[in-house]
Amino acid sequence: VQLVESGGGLVQPGGSLRLSCAASGFTFSTYTMNWYRQAPGKERELVAAIISTGSNTDYANSVKGRFTISRDNAKNTVYLQMNSLKPEDTAVYYCNVKRYYTNYWGQGTQVTVSS
Repeated sequence: VQLVESGGGLVQPGGSLRLSCAASGFTFSTYTMNWYRQAPGKERELVAAIISTGSNTDYANSVKGRFTISRDNAKNTVYLQMNSLKPEDTAVYYCNVKRYYTNYWGQGTQVTVSS
């Protein structure tokens, strides 16, 4: 299993970023995919999840209405569109899949929201 995130960077408050996670090594279209984040000194938290078909999603309360998770099963890729970014969204964002009771993680991509 390999998960490779991209799209992070430095953005001003109120700005937008789109994260991507390219997956390989498993049957992507049959698994729920997740985005987590971890801010300095804090525990890793679930930000958004999307089921295998893409027909159902779930979000942390802190990002509802601002973030959108989506997937393209033909490209084995999951996305996180982040709008109206706030300084408290600053974190390393990780792509995740749970497969056979094992968590797999990407290397993470840094998102910094600052003026």
